[in-house]
Amino acid sequence: MDMNQKKNTESNGPDFTELEKKVNSPLWAQLTSYLEQAYGTSPKIEYSGCSMKPGWNVKYKKSGKSLCTLYPLDGYFTVLVVIGAKEKQEADFIIHTCSEYVQTVYSTTKEGMGQKWLMIDVRNPETVNDLKELIALRVTPKLPAS
Repeated sequence: MDMNQKKNTESNGPDFTELEKKVNSPLWAQLTSYLEQAYGTSPKIEYSGCSMKPGWNVKYKKSGKSLCTLYPLDGYFTVLVVIGAKEKQEADFIIHTCSEYVQTVYSTTKEGMGQKWLMIDVRNPETVNDLKELIALRVTPKLPAS
């Protein structure tokens, strides 16, 4: 695919509603609504050729700092949360309060350049709650994580 084809594909990308339909999970709306209300931010839909999860994704940022990236899949979605050097000590402390699944993702994710890039599949409400806690380590929300 040449660059002009890629640009044309990107400009004709899905809108937020189409991505929500693809995911077809109430957990998508639960997390996205929380992010928008708690951080006063809006989603930005982008196309990424990232080797971790190429395709359309939804990014949330606050004051130039990445909160998380959502990767819509059929019937569920994956969330990327980066735990940087500033958040690592607190993450090491709170990870024990998270679900076994999120603890496993955290412990098995290799650290690179002082960061852990956590790719977390969201299939249950417990995972959404864990994500709220991890994202709050990056930027303090205006609303509680509950």
